[in-house]
Amino acid sequence: MSAPSPGRRDPSTETAVAPGGSDGSDGSGGAGSSRASGRPVRVVAPWIRTRLRTAPGAAAAMAVLVVLTAYLAAAFPRSVDTYETNGLRHGIRTATAGESVLEVSAAAPGLGVPQAEREEVLRGGRVAQAQRKITRSLPAPVRADEGGSAYGVRTSEPVEGTDAWLPAPDKLPPMFTLAAQAGLDRHSTLREGRLPRADGTVTERTGEVEAAVTAETAKSLRIKVGSVVHVPGVDRDELGVRITGIVTPRDPENSYWAFETTLGAPVLVTKPTSDVPPPRYWRASLLLAPDAAPALLGTTGEPQTYWRIAPDATALTARDAPRLASAVASLENGPELTELRAPTVVGPAAVVATGLDQIVADHRSMRSAIAPVVTVAALGIGAVAAVVLVMAGSLVAVRRQAELALLRSRGGSLRGIGGRLLAETAVIAVPAAAVGLLLAVLTVPEARLLPAVAAAGAAALLACAALPVRAVVRHRRPRPHGGREDLVRARPSRRRTMAELTLLALGIGAVFALRRRGTGGAADPGGDGGIGDVDYLVSSAPVLVGLIAALVLVRLYPLPLRLVGRPAGRLRGAVGFLSLARAGRAASSGALPLLALLVALTTAAFGGSVLAGIDGARERAAVLATGADARISVLGSSAVLPDGLAELVRDSAGVGEVTAVRVEYGVPLPSDAKGFRTALGVTMIGVEPRAYARLARQTGLGEFPAGALKSVGGGGVRDGGSDKGRVLPAIASPAVAERLGDGPRDIQSPAGDFKVRVAQIRSNTPAAPGADYLLVNSADLTQRAPTTLLVTGAKLDGGALRRTVTGFGEKTRTPFVMTLRAEERKTFVNTPMQEGAERIYAAAIAAGAGYALLALLLSLSQTAPERLTLLARLRTMGLTTRQGRQLLGLEVLPQALLAAVGGAFVGWATIVLLAPGVDLVRLALTATSDVTLDGAPLQADPWSLVLPAVGVLALAAAVSVVQAWWAGRRGSINELRAGDSR
Repeated sequence: MSAPSPGRRDPSTETAVAPGGSDGSDGSGGAGSSRASGRPVRVVAPWIRTRLRTAPGAAAAMAVLVVLTAYLAAAFPRSVDTYETNGLRHGIRTATAGESVLEVSAAAPGLGVPQAEREEVLRGGRVAQAQRKITRSLPAPVRADEGGSAYGVRTSEPVEGTDAWLPAPDKLPPMFTLAAQAGLDRHSTLREGRLPRADGTVTERTGEVEAAVTAETAKSLRIKVGSVVHVPGVDRDELGVRITGIVTPRDPENSYWAFETTLGAPVLVTKPTSDVPPPRYWRASLLLAPDAAPALLGTTGEPQTYWRIAPDATALTARDAPRLASAVASLENGPELTELRAPTVVGPAAVVATGLDQIVADHRSMRSAIAPVVTVAALGIGAVAAVVLVMAGSLVAVRRQAELALLRSRGGSLRGIGGRLLAETAVIAVPAAAVGLLLAVLTVPEARLLPAVAAAGAAALLACAALPVRAVVRHRRPRPHGGREDLVRARPSRRRTMAELTLLALGIGAVFALRRRGTGGAADPGGDGGIGDVDYLVSSAPVLVGLIAALVLVRLYPLPLRLVGRPAGRLRGAVGFLSLARAGRAASSGALPLLALLVALTTAAFGGSVLAGIDGARERAAVLATGADARISVLGSSAVLPDGLAELVRDSAGVGEVTAVRVEYGVPLPSDAKGFRTALGVTMIGVEPRAYARLARQTGLGEFPAGALKSVGGGGVRDGGSDKGRVLPAIASPAVAERLGDGPRDIQSPAGDFKVRVAQIRSNTPAAPGADYLLVNSADLTQRAPTTLLVTGAKLDGGALRRTVTGFGEKTRTPFVMTLRAEERKTFVNTPMQEGAERIYAAAIAAGAGYALLALLLSLSQTAPERLTLLARLRTMGLTTRQGRQLLGLEVLPQALLAAVGGAFVGWATIVLLAPGVDLVRLALTATSDVTLDGAPLQADPWSLVLPAVGVLALAAAVSVVQAWWAGRRGSINELRAGDSR
């Protein structure tokens, strides 16, 4: 850094003084007397205020750009925090009570304990006291939801209702759970009678207690107020339970009722026997008063105390997930369980059971799967925003090049110039970044503030540093005026070459790591799987690929210009040659716009392909759930369809083709070489080969040639009976094919007895997607009546088809089961985490497109004055308006075409390179989904590749037309002035 000589002043540190002197006089000796007296000169026109007044439009535009960038930077970490927190809360709130509730239970004291003490342990006051101690001792961040928690005493084994008047569907008496659960008055509405109470002191020998039942229990079991239900006793007479009231649950979905389903409504339970059909009996609950619990000691129900703690997810955040998992583990089998087993709390028999740990594990698993993919979008849009901010600073530096060169030539120091420019930019950028941060906090609530402040601060720092750094670097040494910096003539330096090689090595490493490890692994194995644990090198692979491609294209860009420029010089018209010459004389700093455009287009292509891949995976899952656009069968196992249904369905609106198949479940396979026999069997499907082959081709589920299932003839009958010696060609799933082997094997089924030989293997088939199956020609079956209809149609009217099937079922008194692919598709709804990730990708695509257009506008506006001046000069030489428009359009065409075509190609190449490492299953489906996908690889979406590229070309053409129109309005005299160096 050079410094001014002792005898010279530094113009970069001087301030302007009023012409009339510092005291406002006419200047006759005012300034001189001030210097003579040694008083400081008063600042009248400060540098920053002067510069802002000189270019208010540029300052306002810069402020808007910083506000937008700071808002996006601050909103990203807050959005991630928000959707991760909502995902954890959603997982807990939507889980069943049996999964989310933390249940602490203890068996009643044994016979070795004095009877009075056994009874005291079960009384309502003692149980309530333990509830308060358990709630207070819960480790953070586990907190109890008092409104959903329940506690009391219940029979752990159901007891039989011995009264003859109780309904017994298959001559099996109903079984009851006796529950003395506290809080019945708060969680129910009394419909009839009164709530139960315990008059006097209830003991093990008490002969009768009071209870209430819900309205549904009373209706199903014909119980009325005043009814007495008797249950067996142990070493005593039966215990009578008098019904004093009928209640209705205020909130049946509350865990108070939902944890144990029989509390709110009875259920018919099937008894596991070999009888067909298996017999059923009623299971219900009788709700006793809390102080009546000691009476349960005299029953066969083995009473136990319980405390069901419903978790309060209101204050939970995603950052609490690791601590929550640790706390639950400690409660289940750790130090916290030891504390619960203290005699003053629950006792040594305390047992803790919950599915909350699995909910947290599913949340962390999805979080670790989504975070790397979301980081790809964040890094892409962040890189584009950084390049645009640098471009904005560079544009100002280029516009003020003459001013800064003059200051430098008059002895201005680099420190003084850089400091002035830094202060000038900071006055704009820092308040603008603060506004962006405030907007992010207001629009994205309930998230951490520190990451947002850091992100907005980074945007402000980059905006402040872009102009002074560019100016200082450019003016390190005096530069000759008017020197050309053509992109074609520029020669990369050694430093630039080394930097490009370093980026190339990083990019290759990132692509290799992503293809090998995928995006699912966190950089820190011990982390919680969030954004902070992402391997940023892997997630930055698309950005690095775009950056490397931009550098390669910048190096290759001069070659086609040189090749095309020479033949264009021999053409008659001057427009083509001039446009190519002008494109070749573009500044060497044109790599920044190209870099911004390529990274933006790559990010848009990657993001659009991710969103399209998610939608495609859900469509695939819907097809796997139905096997066609609609699936119709009779309620029951392998029930035959009535005649006339297929023809009626075929005439329904929008139906294209109806494929009738015979599906038999549980067909046993022959024993293998080790003598093992499949217990559950497989699904055997009889089809008409041609129609079914078309269906398999349309759905993409196990496409096969129809000739693979060629009929062996005979119709499956020989000498009036089933032909067991015939060998049918079959298509099988991999597991079934492995079991059957290569030779013919015997199959016994309701459709007939025959042998099969596996002709082809397919992993899926429309009639039994996701299941192990055996596919044969129905013409070779003894019983070939169809059991299922698979319906397809491009414009299938699901409502009309359902009405048709329902009407036919009512007419024939046949209960049908109908599944529509469109309805199954709607069931794959977004969880908060999936929805948040998709929203971030959509925002990244929109922001990337906006920044790309802004980069193009900045690039064109940087050379706009020079182009307008050139156009004015050429018009004085006879250039027509039409030729002027052509000249401006052809001048920007090479770079715009390079960015558009290069961006589309780089986007496609990036997706092809990274697709093996990106699996979108966790973004598309939840862990609890009934459909299992083998994978959802990333595939290039044509619209995401073409539309942004076409937008770049259209904008470049539009800007050229506007510039030509504006130049025509201003006229040549306004643009050409004596002494102008443009």
